[in-house]
Amino acid sequence: MDEVTRAIPHRPPFLFVDRVVEISDKAIKATRRMDPQEAFFAGHYPGYPIMPGVLVCEAIFQAGAILLSRIMTGAGEGVPVLTRINNAKFRQMVRPGDTLELEAELVEKMGTAYFLKGRAAVGGKTAVTVEYAVTLAKEQG
Repeated sequence: MDEVTRAIPHRPPFLFVDRVVEISDKAIKATRRMDPQEAFFAGHYPGYPIMPGVLVCEAIFQAGAILLSRIMTGAGEGVPVLTRINNAKFRQMVRPGDTLELEAELVEKMGTAYFLKGRAAVGGKTAVTVEYAVTLAKEQG
């Protein structure tokens, strides 16, 4: 968890990565165990709780941000912010107690823009796939 919190500014309750499994110059694998007590499970949906798809995407984006923190070391000032989401596909629900298996891969870099693709799975079965882009934004002081 220290590796995660050193790499990105996200903190609970909006931190959706709890372990980096593997990381290289182009890809990352990470996980997040979904605690049944997560607040969103109480309201989405009562009696049949599932993790909102947008939060599954956010978990992928956070894994990608950890990857980019490694790639961008010394690359200049700025924080990566989401600029585009393409081809998001939702294939399986994420339920309380599941462990999200997260993957993000750098596809291309153009100037301060980074194009990535990601996947979230549960038990090896794909839950979400998404392509996305981030760009560097100057940090507000």
